[in-house]
Parts: sequence; C-alpha cells; structure tokens
Amino acid sequence: MSGVMNFKNCGSVLITGASRGLGLQIVDSLANGGFSPGKIIATTRHPAKKCSVSNLLNLDSGKKNKIFVSLLDVLNQESIEKSVEEVGQLVQEEGLNCLINNAGINLVADFHTVTAEQMIENFHTNAVAPLMITKAFLPLLKRAASRGGAGSEASMGIQRAAVINVTSLLGSVELNWGERAKNFKWYPYRTSKSALNMVSRCMAVDLEPDGILCMAIHPGWVRTDMGGSEAPLSPEESISSILSVIGGLTEKDHGSFLNFTGEVLPW
Repeated sequence: MSGVMNFKNCGSVLITGASRGLGLQIVDSLANGGFSPGKIIATTRHPAKKCSVSNLLNLDSGKKNKIFVSLLDVLNQESIEKSVEEVGQLVQEEGLNCLINNAGINLVADFHTVTAEQMIENFHTNAVAPLMITKAFLPLLKRAASRGGAGSEASMGIQRAAVINVTSLLGSVELNWGERAKNFKWYPYRTSKSALNMVSRCMAVDLEPDGILCMAIHPGWVRTDMGGSEAPLSPEESISSILSVIGGLTEKDHGSFLNFTGEVLPW
C-alpha cells in the first residue's frame, strides 16, 4: 500500500464535492500527508464554502501555495465550463493529471416510497455529472497524458493522467442479493451507482487511446453525513486506503472496480 507516495510525482489533482465528507478528507490528506501533489484543486458548488474549505484545512503558507478552490456545480454545465477555464489557466501546458469525481448524493427510498423525481435527481448527480465533468476536463487530461508523466510514455497512472470515479459496492448488481439487498433498499442510490460503474467502464474504453486511466473505487462504509454514525470506517481510515490504491494504479487497473482495500469487486 505504498502507492500513496506516487502523488509526489503527480502535477495536479482535482476533487469534486470537496467542501465536506470524503472530498474534504481527500484534500486534507493530500495537503497534510507528506505526499502532496504539485497542485490540489478542491471544488465546491457553494460560494460561501469556497473560503471554508481552506479554513478547515488550517494550512500553513507553504501548503496554501498548493491548494486552489474552484466553484463547480456538478449539475450546471455553465458552471462546469467556467471551472474548466479556471483550472486550465492554473495548470497551463502541464494539463490535469488526476480527476477524482467524488461529488454524490443519497436519496433514500425503497420500492414503496421511491419517486421518479428521486431516481432522476440521484442519477443526474451520481452518474450523469461525472460523465459531463470528465468530458469537459478531457482537453486538460489529454494535455497531461501527452506529456507522458513520470516514467515511460506508455505507462498509465496518476503521474500521467487518470479519472477516478468514487462509486459504491452497493452499485454491484451481483452483490445485490441476500441480506445486503434486504438491508439497503435504496433504489435511487444503488441504481445511480450501478450506472456510474457502467459509465466508468465505457469511459475507460474511450479514454484508453489517449493513455488516460479510468476506474471506479468503493470507499467503504464511512462515518460521514451520508454514511451515518454506525459506519465502521472513519474518513481518515477510508481515504488513507483509497489514496494508497489510487497512487499505485497502473495499466492493469484500467477499467476496474476496486474496493478501498484494493480488492477487485464484482460488477
């Protein structure tokens, strides 16, 4: 699990949904873990939270030079395009090395209570938005990939260019059976994450010719606003493992669906 140190050779990392929960923990860990990439770009949809992200990190002057906050509403195409322009000015000819599509929601509803509106809202945020964001940032990802990054030009990974989609084990069709299916009857969330898994696999096919790695990762059941207080993992534990896995990704992991431990999960 030493892959986390590879972030030192990563020029830039962008994290969506970085004002709270796992997104904020990713930014915090990257900034304070002793393996900071060149630039950490945290996005939030709320202008009021733009300053709070930096304040919560309690960064010293040296780290502040690596942290950048960009306004980005993942459901608004104009907002996405404005963020791309802002990030493009920041990374310049180096491009964007790692995009982490972390923003997501969970509208809890079972078979009897679920509405079409809930399904569409969850699907838009969790499956459609990562696709649209990746499409918008593709020129910057391709720019980074064309530079080759650390090591061989044929290599894949965060040192070159990568798209990481934060998904869920609950999106696995194969595992939605037995007790797990009975305990989590979350129609909007589970189906949206299953769709995100397919989006990830489809994008992996289309991004491969440009040398851009794409995969989906399950962060575990984490004690956040979304995960609840009964979850077994702290945000620090989850993100520590996730960053180690992401940092160690290579060609063999392209198009994969991995657990936060690095284990391959069934689709």
